[in-house]
Amino acid sequence: MRLRHIKGAEELIANNRFVIQEPKAMRGSWHSVFSDAASEQIIKDPATLHMGEDSSRIDEPLIHPLHIEVGTGKGRFITELAAANPDIDYIGIENHSSVLLKAVKKLEDRDLPNLRFILMDAIAIEEVFAPGEVDRIYLNFSDPWPKERHAKRRLPSRQFLARFHNILRDEGIIEFKTDNRELFDFALDELKLSDFVLIDKTYDLHNDDRMNAGNIMTEYEERFSSIGNPICKYVIRRR
Repeated sequence: MRLRHIKGAEELIANNRFVIQEPKAMRGSWHSVFSDAASEQIIKDPATLHMGEDSSRIDEPLIHPLHIEVGTGKGRFITELAAANPDIDYIGIENHSSVLLKAVKKLEDRDLPNLRFILMDAIAIEEVFAPGEVDRIYLNFSDPWPKERHAKRRLPSRQFLARFHNILRDEGIIEFKTDNRELFDFALDELKLSDFVLIDKTYDLHNDDRMNAGNIMTEYEERFSSIGNPICKYVIRRR
């Protein structure tokens, strides 16, 4: 799908407080980003401090589970997740500035202290997150890279699974959704060559009451399901 470039998107992203500008510098210490964000939120809204409460708590480190979405798109999925789960920290990774700008605008409307974004190519993910730093990874409607010579660029490929394995904690989780059946079958085959085990899968998420419980739809998911495309999903765990 061809992406429409938004003039000035790079500059707007580069000056936005919700986008981490030097993510490699945060490797191994991402909790500090969210501790600072939570402190800023408290200071900005003193009503969040109850009468007689010790305001020094804003200096205490807040170490929450860290979940990331690789290919965050327009940001609907991760923004709704962050709003629903304030005790989990979220990072959305996107490689296209014009797309990420739309996600950032959603966050500007909500100002969630537990959500931040990175503009980067996911191939460098091990340079940004340290071993065992991430608890869960979401892959939603990833680019299928249909040409066989581009197979290693697919996010559920064995090459990317190895990268994800290195940054996930022991028994960390990956959730993958797509409407592309060929990509899903490829992803299942790649699992056999990885250090992950399959926990669950479905070929029709929206008609699977168990796996669809609590599902948050992405913009693509809503569009594809509205025209009758079944949504495939798997959940896998790091060995």
